[in-house]
Amino acid sequence: MSDDALADLAQLAADLGPVLRPRGNEEFLQALVETARLVFDAAACSIALLDEDEEGLEFRVAAGVGAEMTVGLRIPVDRGIAGWAVVAGQPIAIDDVRQDPRFAADVAETTGYVPRSIMAMPLESEQRTFGVIEVLDRRQSGGEGAEDMELLALFARQATLAVETSRIFSNLGQALFEAAALAAPGEDLRSALEKRAIAAPRAQTELAELALLFHDLGRLGGEERLAAARIVDDFLAYARKRQR
Repeated sequence: MSDDALADLAQLAADLGPVLRPRGNEEFLQALVETARLVFDAAACSIALLDEDEEGLEFRVAAGVGAEMTVGLRIPVDRGIAGWAVVAGQPIAIDDVRQDPRFAADVAETTGYVPRSIMAMPLESEQRTFGVIEVLDRRQSGGEGAEDMELLALFARQATLAVETSRIFSNLGQALFEAAALAAPGEDLRSALEKRAIAAPRAQTELAELALLFHDLGRLGGEERLAAARIVDDFLAYARKRQR
C-alpha cells in the first residue's frame, strides 16, 4: 500500500472515530463519582484526565462539596496530590493534607473547599495513564485504609475502561496502525506502521461533531428529520449569502 493510501486511510479512520465513539461516557463518569462519594460517605469525589500533551490535568466530573467550581479546573500534572498520583503511577491516602508538602492548598481554595484527607488512585491501563480519581474527606470510621484503597481501585478500573474506550475511538487512526504494527510479520513493516501510528492525524473536530449530530438525528422520526433538514437548508442559504 502506498504512502498516500496509508495517509488517506489514517485520515478516514481519524474522522470516523468520533462518530463511532460510544455515547454517554461523561454521564457514566459522573455517575461513578456520585456513587463513590456515597459509598465512601465522603465530602466530595472527582475525576481528572490528562490532556493530549500529558502536561496538565482537567477535572472532568465531580460530586459533592465544591463540585461546580471543580469541574473544568486545570492544573499542571506536577501539582497537588492528584498530579503526584498520576506522575508516580501510585495510589496515595493522606489523613492530614496540611502536613504533606505535595498538597496544593491554593488549588483547593479555588474550589471553595479545602479537605483534610485525600485518597487518590491513578486511572491506568497496561499501556498508559489516563488520569486520577480522588476522594476527599471519606468517613473516619468503617473500613480500614487498605480496604478503602482496594474499593477505590475498583472505581478507578471502571473509569479507566470508559476513558480508554473513548480515547481509542477519538484517535482511531493511531489505534488502527498500532494494532496493525503488533500483527505485522516483518520488522520493516512493523517499524513503518509504528511511524505511521505516531504521525496519524487527529479528527477534524467540527466535522466529527456534525457527524455525531446527524447520527442522532437519524434515530428520530421522519417529521423530526425533515424539520432538521429544513433548518440546515435555511442556515446554508444564509451562510452562502454572507460569503458573497
